[in-house]
Amino acid sequence: MQDRIHHINFIVRDLDAAVPTWEQVLGMPVSSRDHLAPRGVDIARFCLGSAWLVLVQPVRPDTAPARHLAEHGEGFFLISFGVDSLDAESDRLGEDWFDGPVRSGLDDWQIRDLDVARTFGALVQLTETG
Repeated sequence: MQDRIHHINFIVRDLDAAVPTWEQVLGMPVSSRDHLAPRGVDIARFCLGSAWLVLVQPVRPDTAPARHLAEHGEGFFLISFGVDSLDAESDRLGEDWFDGPVRSGLDDWQIRDLDVARTFGALVQLTETG
């Protein structure tokens, strides 16, 4: 069962321009900056208690984040709910709820996307941390 927000992603064209704005809004420095080669993105993360706010800048045009940015522009990208076990959630919901296999994220994050057709167009994912 999803019982918490793990992270919220906003997509941006220019991470260097976006980070100072969010630092000012949140009143804190960015927690980390990373490059996720498999996803073709650079990211900046802010730790907000038990959840993360993540800024995502696509760096390759052939990726899902880049396509989303081209189609929808900057702004809200997706929400990820924290779960204790992706396997248990797969059993509970059924495989037809998911769009693709489990993939690795930052740190020890294991992520699985829900099918947008099942979530009324919302980009939602589940995240398990070790």
